[in-house]
Amino acid sequence: MEKKKQCSVCDSSRQTSYGVAVSSLTELKTKACKNLHISSDPEAIVLVLDEDGTIVEDEDYFLCLPGNTKFMLLKEKEKWKPPQTVDGGTAWLMRESVTEDEVDIAVLLNWKDLAKQLKQDLANILLMSEADLQTLIDAPCDQLAAEMQENVCKTKKLQDTLQRVLDRKEEERQSKQILELYLEALKIENKKASVEWASGSSQDVVDSSIDSSGSSTLSCRLINVLKEKSSPELSLSNQELQVVIKENVDVLVSALKVEKQKALSLQQACEEELNHRLEQVKILHSLSSCSKGRKTEEDNVDVAQTKRKK
Repeated sequence: MEKKKQCSVCDSSRQTSYGVAVSSLTELKTKACKNLHISSDPEAIVLVLDEDGTIVEDEDYFLCLPGNTKFMLLKEKEKWKPPQTVDGGTAWLMRESVTEDEVDIAVLLNWKDLAKQLKQDLANILLMSEADLQTLIDAPCDQLAAEMQENVCKTKKLQDTLQRVLDRKEEERQSKQILELYLEALKIENKKASVEWASGSSQDVVDSSIDSSGSSTLSCRLINVLKEKSSPELSLSNQELQVVIKENVDVLVSALKVEKQKALSLQQACEEELNHRLEQVKILHSLSSCSKGRKTEEDNVDVAQTKRKK
């Protein structure tokens, strides 16, 4: 008596599966057509592995497959497609709609799976993405504690620690963005300074007709900006702002041909703009120092916790 192999078979819709015991590939096709009520000639259908769509035509290959292998029967013009599951990935895009209950179930299963990983080995937290960490933070503390078999107090401390980690990463991102903006602005200023230096010494001094009590450091380019721009302080480099602030007000009046009050207002605007830029640099340094301080503090906490565990 030939040995029977236990298998299961379904059609392309996967709505119904049947278990069968067969001794050959031909017998499997025959029984599959009968159970799935397919009237096609068994020789005209195609049998594939439900898992990955591998076509099974060779009898020896069929016999090498393990028991309880699931097959899919495809009729003419039908093609194998992967199963559609609620997994938080692209499978959702293949569906017409996903109910709120399904979403809640998926989220619930997600944080429970993450909790099981931490229960097995707390070091698994190093392999988790920021999205996974946020999922653990948002999980109900008492339920998370029960899943990890820890007390609520320790679980709450774990969630707080994870939140600090995410906050630190966000601060580092913001610091990096501010630093990039600062370096870009510095690069533009240096480029402008190089162009001005290359333009010749004729633009480095004010026309000798300017009458002042001392020598002027205003360049022709600087005077043109102060005359033409409605808010000239925004177009000046830090060095040029300092030149305007330190310049004698009478020199500005003579060079720009404006009233003294307007010249004073211009100096004040330049001073405010320079202070604003310096404040931004201080914020950058402060964020960097804060980030380093928090990192040191968390490292100390981790060391202390490791010692307590030992």
